[in-house]
Amino acid sequence: MGLFKEKYKQEVVPAMRKRFAYKNVMEIPKIEKVVVNMGLGEAVQNVKILESAVTEMAAITGRKPVITKARKSIAQFKLREGMPIGCMVTLRRDTMYEFLERLVTITLPRVRDFKGISGKAFDGRGNYSLGFRDQVVFPEIDLENVDKIKGMNIAIVTSAKNDEEGRELLSLFGFPFRK
Repeated sequence: MGLFKEKYKQEVVPAMRKRFAYKNVMEIPKIEKVVVNMGLGEAVQNVKILESAVTEMAAITGRKPVITKARKSIAQFKLREGMPIGCMVTLRRDTMYEFLERLVTITLPRVRDFKGISGKAFDGRGNYSLGFRDQVVFPEIDLENVDKIKGMNIAIVTSAKNDEEGRELLSLFGFPFRK
């Protein structure tokens, strides 16, 4: 069993139960899924950027990404409905916990001038969004094979009812929030 999954059962559940006085174990919030998304507007002109993004995201997450397509046509961006413009991966269960463990222990400390992640990126329902400007901070990416710096978004979906519960859940997992 993964370290984060073990930590959830051993440390997070009792701490959350004590802090919020839950009567039932099923009330305690948990992380349901992690969605890693990479939007590539330049993929309209250059399809090779999308191919490199798919291989890099597969290396980062350990899963094959789904190529996302444009929902609407936008003339100013020369974008037609159905054109590939990004890729995404949804992680659940064991792979999700392994990815979060690597994110907190390895990737976030590698970010240049890192002072902690913002506590304002919650959506009101306990879900957290995190953005990276470049994919090079992940140790799975080989710097020699990177042709273009691409950003990505990571959405952590929890079963928390509000932001306070979601923040407490993620901070018990060791997410380094700014003070």
